[in-house]
Amino acid sequence: MSAQELAVDPPAAARRLLGATLSAGPVALRIVEVEAYGSDPAGPWPDPAAHSWPGPTARNAVMFGPAGRLYVYRSYGIHLCVNVTATFDGVAGAVLVRAGEVVDGLEVARQRRPAARTDLDLARGPGNVGSALGIGLDDYGTELFDPFSAIHLTLGPPVPDAEIAAGPRVGVSLAAEVPWRFWLPASAAVSAYRRSPRAGAATRIRKDG
Repeated sequence: MSAQELAVDPPAAARRLLGATLSAGPVALRIVEVEAYGSDPAGPWPDPAAHSWPGPTARNAVMFGPAGRLYVYRSYGIHLCVNVTATFDGVAGAVLVRAGEVVDGLEVARQRRPAARTDLDLARGPGNVGSALGIGLDDYGTELFDPFSAIHLTLGPPVPDAEIAAGPRVGVSLAAEVPWRFWLPASAAVSAYRRSPRAGAATRIRKDG
C-alpha cells in the first residue's frame, strides 16, 4: 500500500480511501465518508469549489502534489478539516475526510469530543474528524505513508462499487451538483447531506484523459 494508489483522478482516490484507517497518535478511525476536490482551471479537473481553484498559494500548495500528504485547513475560523492529497505531482486534487468510525483510542476521542452524544458522533462531520484525531495546523503536509509519521494512513482492500453511494458535495456554493461525495451506506457514522443555501446553477467538471 502506497501513495501511488492515490495518484489517480480525485473521485477514484476518494473511493479508494473509503474503508481506509487514518491514525493519529492513540486514535484511529475507519473512513466512511469522503468528498473529492479537483484542480485549478489549468488542470484536468477544474473545480471552482476546490481550494486549488485560484492556483498555488501558501495555503493550498500541498494540494498540488504529490499524493498521500495531509492538507489541513481551518473552516469558518473554528474547525480544522482533514484532507488527503491525490492525483499527480504538480496537478491539484485532494479528498476531504467527512466522517469515520473510531476503531482505536475510543476513550481519548471521547475526551476530545465531550459534546458527542454517541460514539458514532465522535468523528461524524469533517470538523469532528480533526478534533477526534487531535490533528492541528502544524500537521499540514505530513507524509501519511511514511511509517515514522505521527499521522498514518493505511489503505484496506478496495471497497466494491456496490457498497459505495455517491451524491453531491455538502455545503459548497459552487459546483454544488457535482456527485463527488462518496460514502458507505452501511455505516451509521455517515453525516447528513446539507445543500448550501448559496448554491447556484449546476456545474460540470470535465474529466480529461
